[in-house]
Amino acid sequence: MMATWSNLSLQNSASPLMEQLIFFHDHTLLILTMITVLVGYLMMTLFFNKFINKYLLEGQTIEIIWTILPAITLIFIALPSLRLLYLLDEIDNPSITLKAIGHQWYWSYEYSDFIDMEFDSYMIPTNELPNNGFRLLDVDNRTMLPMNTQVRVLVSAADVLHSWTVPALGVKIDATPGRLNQTNFFINRPGLFFGQCSEICGANHSFMPIVIESIPMKQFINWIKMNS
Repeated sequence: MMATWSNLSLQNSASPLMEQLIFFHDHTLLILTMITVLVGYLMMTLFFNKFINKYLLEGQTIEIIWTILPAITLIFIALPSLRLLYLLDEIDNPSITLKAIGHQWYWSYEYSDFIDMEFDSYMIPTNELPNNGFRLLDVDNRTMLPMNTQVRVLVSAADVLHSWTVPALGVKIDATPGRLNQTNFFINRPGLFFGQCSEICGANHSFMPIVIESIPMKQFINWIKMNS
């Protein structure tokens, strides 16, 4: 899954957490649209209203209304937001652990559950791309992960700040030197999911993409056997 020139909204989700993020985005956008329409309508009526009250000094009723209504509106935004925040941080019995380490300017991966399973992942230069490759997004070694499996990702960096980001999975986590951050996701369909470093990390910041290939568990086990 990747963004193209015609995309106006978020990418289609490939994980339950990303589905929830999209639902929350649409929920909040609907509230903002209603507020915009209401305020616009009130402003237009004020512009064309010829009646005035020259003795008006204060209006406690309207002040109470425009204090209580925004407070209620914020509650409708805050409660789903807090629920989603805790869901994103919850890591429940991961089946596989992947370690991603950011370098200038490539990613290296380690499969912590398997012996001798680590590799570097470099962007394929444009002049070496196959005909069906994606410019500035494809890599020489894709990160294979099984679908319908809870995956934990440990993220760090070897030199400067990076950020490991895969929009279709709802994942964006900082890679900080000397610190091990963790996140998790559950890929619910097969496919290719593209991401990029989202923290400015130097001259080739734009040229260290991330590619996750989601495959059935049986194929993943065969891949592990071939590469161990």
